[in-house]
Amino acid sequence: MARTSPRAPSIASSAFTFLRDLERHNDRNWFEANRERYTAAQENMVTFADALLERMRGHDKLSTPSGRKSLMRIHTDQRFHKDRPPYAPRFGGRFARVKPSLRGGYFFRIQPGGRSYVTCGFMGPEPDDLRLIRQDIDHDHATWRKILRSKKLRQLLGDLFGEELATVPRGYAKDHPAADLLRKKQFLLRRTFTDREVLAPDFLEEVVQTFLAVRPWFDHMTEVLTSDGNGA
Repeated sequence: MARTSPRAPSIASSAFTFLRDLERHNDRNWFEANRERYTAAQENMVTFADALLERMRGHDKLSTPSGRKSLMRIHTDQRFHKDRPPYAPRFGGRFARVKPSLRGGYFFRIQPGGRSYVTCGFMGPEPDDLRLIRQDIDHDHATWRKILRSKKLRQLLGDLFGEELATVPRGYAKDHPAADLLRKKQFLLRRTFTDREVLAPDFLEEVVQTFLAVRPWFDHMTEVLTSDGNGA
């Protein structure tokens, strides 16, 4: 008898229902009264994150030790914002690549209302890294265009986004052919998902394929950020 492969873990509809209710009743009394629902939803997310981490480790070297360790706290930081709701009605997590040899990171966010997404890239490059990135764009923007315009990456993640300068940084011509890239301070790619897509049984596979589409860019960025700017 042929063996059937085990079904991949999926996001439970009950986890979505909990998050919707939390957004409507975002206070400590309600949360404590519904702690069992939160625990069940969190464990579902841990199971999903563990499976995603295992799949990604077959393709990449990640330093995140477990799905549970990847997850963000659901409690918000109210130290400087007392009027902020005490809970974030979402589950989110991050997988870090092994540094300094590998660069880039993977982030996922699960939130009802079509607000679920995965993000890949570089949120806040350090000044030295940003300098190397801009040098590479200046000298080899054709490679950047080729990678970022690849069919699979554009189909799944679209264009780069993030904070940018109003004009090109000092030292670069205002009419530089890659002025749009040189202006960037953040280098991010994102794919959003509908609620139906998140709850589908193939959601984990969709996330894996989305992350894999970013690898050629990450591989290039690793080469750029682990050299001295002259390829050494």
